[in-house]
Amino acid sequence: MKNAVYCIAQTKAQAESIVETLKSAHFSSAEISVLLPDQSGTRDFAHEQNTKVPEGTATGGVAGMGVGAILGWLAGIGTLAIPGVGPFIAAGPIMAALGGAAVGGAAGGLIGALVGMGIPEYEAKLYDGKIRNGNVLISVHTENSDQVKTVKEIFQNAGAEDIKSTSEASAPK
Repeated sequence: MKNAVYCIAQTKAQAESIVETLKSAHFSSAEISVLLPDQSGTRDFAHEQNTKVPEGTATGGVAGMGVGAILGWLAGIGTLAIPGVGPFIAAGPIMAALGGAAVGGAAGGLIGALVGMGIPEYEAKLYDGKIRNGNVLISVHTENSDQVKTVKEIFQNAGAEDIKSTSEASAPK
């Protein structure tokens, strides 16, 4: 059974350190998701919005190396504009989940996508609040209990908060 392990990093630097450790532990870029608010604009994160969809999430492409080499290593990195919530930078499987979430409302897009990924609603609301306050959500999709244990240890050793794991929801095809 596939599982996902989640945590909150308090800073982008802490998130980059965690991702680097996960990479060193042989987790692939396609197994790691990162979601952070794009609060700094184009000075720190070079991005270009390609589309805007008022009733859902919009995906855009990230240009340049503004996200840093570590986060730039992740698969599917891009920007998301969630109406009523704001701009985010996302990478990994969470990008597809958020990009496909066609729900509107102030929090529905983010919370709905997180719940759709198998996160219980209470925890999705907790993560939503933390991300809005500038923290970084990191998730790792694992194949077995040994990997779950490894990821939790990496998160704990890095000082991450709100470490949780859950069985993944089946991805819609």
